[in-house]
Amino acid sequence: MSGRFQVAFYNEAAAKEYRKLDGSMKKLVNIALKKLETRADEIGTPLERELSGCKKIKWRNAGLRMVFRIVDEKTVEVVEIIAIGQRDNERVYKLATRRFETPGGRIGVEGERRA
Repeated sequence: MSGRFQVAFYNEAAAKEYRKLDGSMKKLVNIALKKLETRADEIGTPLERELSGCKKIKWRNAGLRMVFRIVDEKTVEVVEIIAIGQRDNERVYKLATRRFETPGGRIGVEGERRA
């Protein structure tokens, strides 16, 4: 672990969204993931209503959004990536809200399943 935070995907669906990104968008997300490892509590814009407790990072020119939250576990703070996608009709936010209806099976950024 290279930073203060451990970054993981909320579930397999969020990991799949990341894997499906094209090269240029994946590059943008990778930069953000690195920043989240050290500064997750300082970056992002807080969300409201159903996604209270979550934050977003947005790339205006790419039209891309990433929803994440910080989960405090006993020994380490984990940043969970809830959803990655286009802002189109609030799609990424609706998707993130639906994901909270089913329990997540955390997936590490490197692809390994986490408890």
